[in-house]
Amino acid sequence: MDENLKKEIENRRTFAIISHPDAGKTTLTEKFLLYGGAINTAGSVKGKANSKYAVSDWMGIEKERGISVTSSALQFNYEGYCINILDTPGHQDFSEDTYRTLMAADSAVMVIDASKGVEAQTIKLFKVCVMRHIPIFTFINKMDLEARDPYELLEEIENVLGIKTCPINWPIGSGKRFKGVYDRDTKKISMFKAVSVGGSKSAAETTYELDNENFKAEIGDELYDQLVDDTELLDGASEPFDQELVDKGELSPVFFGSALTTFGIETFLEHFLRMTESPLPRMSDQGLIDPIEEPFSGFVFKIQANMNKAHHDRIAFLRVCSGKFDASKDVYHVQSGKKMKLSRPQQIMAQDRKVIDEAYAGDVIGVFDPGIFSIGDTICTPGKKFVYEGIPTFAPEHFCRLVALDSMKRKQFMKGVTQIAQEGAIQIFQDYNLEMSEIIVGVVGTLQFDVLKYRMENEYGCDVRLEPLPYGHIRWVKDTTIDLNNVKCPSDAKRVKDMKGNPLVLFTNQWSIKLLLERNEGIEFEEFSRN
Repeated sequence: MDENLKKEIENRRTFAIISHPDAGKTTLTEKFLLYGGAINTAGSVKGKANSKYAVSDWMGIEKERGISVTSSALQFNYEGYCINILDTPGHQDFSEDTYRTLMAADSAVMVIDASKGVEAQTIKLFKVCVMRHIPIFTFINKMDLEARDPYELLEEIENVLGIKTCPINWPIGSGKRFKGVYDRDTKKISMFKAVSVGGSKSAAETTYELDNENFKAEIGDELYDQLVDDTELLDGASEPFDQELVDKGELSPVFFGSALTTFGIETFLEHFLRMTESPLPRMSDQGLIDPIEEPFSGFVFKIQANMNKAHHDRIAFLRVCSGKFDASKDVYHVQSGKKMKLSRPQQIMAQDRKVIDEAYAGDVIGVFDPGIFSIGDTICTPGKKFVYEGIPTFAPEHFCRLVALDSMKRKQFMKGVTQIAQEGAIQIFQDYNLEMSEIIVGVVGTLQFDVLKYRMENEYGCDVRLEPLPYGHIRWVKDTTIDLNNVKCPSDAKRVKDMKGNPLVLFTNQWSIKLLLERNEGIEFEEFSRN
């Protein structure tokens, strides 16, 4: 076995950060990058100190609205580890993009706002982590602001998300009275002193033993007595740390801190690296694929067009699952059956890129897509022909008719809508019987319509109008050979086909679905499509 290859892969960690909007996920991501030396100051990439946007938010509409609508892949080194962070959109209208990103992660960091607790979007994303049984780490953020009772927060995580929690450290006060955290393992206290929060400045930290007189004087009797009570209560009542349960995604280690002031970030990183594993084997149609034993392979989990407006390019994000990727060697694209070289392989840091020659299992790289890749595609070493498990496409819940306002731009219009659909952000459908019919767009969240309109106008130069349609449900027909013209449909249902020609039916309500099933014996529906 190549010892160097083994070492490179064992030093890899790949995780996704998930949270509700405004929980501080982007700030936390930036502070990780600060520790890794990937950026000099928060909100900027090296050499761009005046950039006021977050490193991981690069699309125009993200900058205008202050929300992440796409997932970014960021890489940095820290204490001998090579860490790949997959930053995900917090807004629920983009949950499908987050789902795909979680398919490429080995673990997840869940960021929770200490004043708000578990919010709606956290629940949705968390359920995806549970489906994959990946380890989940919880960072309770914004302790420097007024926060809810920590016991209450832990109880909420356990009750609402259905996962056990194990606090690794414990906060001393919150808001203006936030004094620091107590590490339950080392029994030491890190004291918090708020300083300037701009740039790379972080909170000053002093370490004390629990029975240190200076520490007692510093925090006062009330907080000291409460801490002593808390430590006893936690030792007796909280779940003990169990690495096996963490690995199965059944126990979440919990950390408290403040991303804005960088307090508690380094402690979190160090514990996280100790508690997580290097890339694990992945399931394929040929069984588990070992990351170290098998030669290069990976799968496409995201496609993004026009990351560089000047070049009108398409980048496919590839999670390397096994072996070493060598840019000079041919690879095999299983779905098309073609041998090819992956053009311009790069490491992506938001809108900044660095062309690379090699990558290892666990890494996420961007490769130029000549238009042949789809989400879920497998790429491997020539001679191998396995396929990684597909990434499901979920049923959209909102539908619009997309109309081009300039009929002379039909070619640009079709190119734009097709490319955006191939990224997986929207799904497009056409009338079942007509080849050049109207385009129907389906999305999981309505904000996707705004992004679609913005991108069609700004990236493809096509003015469009979106006309809402009354449908709220869509079903894929399990047997794709069925002729929908022979299916008795209720008057308020519509027969359509997707980009691959698969038959689907749009419905206005659940009653309509039931009616169609009653009228057509033997027909079966699915709520999602496996690519």
